Amino acid sequence: MEALIWIVLTALVIALPFLYPRWRLRRLLARPLAPEAEAILQRNIPVYRRMPAELQQQLRRMVQQFLHQKKFVGCEGLEVTDEMAVTIAGQACLLLLNRPSKVYPALHTILVYPTEFVAQRAQVGPGGVITPGRQSMLGESWDDGRVVLSWDNVRHGAADWTDGHNVVLHEFAHQLDSESGRANGAPYLGDPASYRAWSEVLSRHYENLRMRAMYRMETVMDPYGATNPAEFFAVATETFFEKPYQMAEHHAELYEEFLKYYRVDPRQWMSPPPPPPAPEAPSYAYGW
Repeated sequence: MEALIWIVLTALVIALPFLYPRWRLRRLLARPLAPEAEAILQRNIPVYRRMPAELQQQLRRMVQQFLHQKKFVGCEGLEVTDEMAVTIAGQACLLLLNRPSKVYPALHTILVYPTEFVAQRAQVGPGGVITPGRQSMLGESWDDGRVVLSWDNVRHGAADWTDGHNVVLHEFAHQLDSESGRANGAPYLGDPASYRAWSEVLSRHYENLRMRAMYRMETVMDPYGATNPAEFFAVATETFFEKPYQMAEHHAELYEEFLKYYRVDPRQWMSPPPPPPAPEAPSYAYGW
């Protein structure tokens, strides 16, 4: 009997580090999101107010989990406030709605700078010569469990939900992309049969964006998406959530792939954009 007791106690000691965090999370999620936090969602995520109640509930629950599990670190003297943390968490969790998710399980830290930050970048010159360089950044996603953001740009993205530029959506799209092993524009899709259509459609639209960017033609998506397939996926994600009508009109196949992947249709939360102004009729001067 004594041996059995020791076995049970040993098993409990081993299991406790795994069971206790889950118990704490379940206990947390059993409570509603604080009214102050929901007010921040209402204020800083314009589409939240127009989302169905069920999606709002999903988002609130994910935000609770995000805030519970992730660590926010202010950089260059910035003190991360509840406003900052909830705004970032809310935008990041929009990408997870209607999808089975553990809320970015590989992510543990969000570094927040007050404004643009400088990152060290090696630059490859002629002949393959590598020289150290510095580059101003608005955000960055690392595969070691960290995301870096500029609060000024997070705030700008929250203020304008129709310009197709959102640093949180962009960097957290990279996090989703990395779940398949590395960020290459092909996130984990679940069904292996889905990758063929995904690859064909995204490759075609990526090459189209590269061509249009090369000739400085007008594009729905930010030309930065022509950098590489990983950046194309992140930029297309920004466009999908912020300019859904334009993307559906000009990139119908691509929009359909993103509908299947993200499992929401942002057009249901937004009004159609106003039609472009009609071209002015040419005026003619007649001499007598």
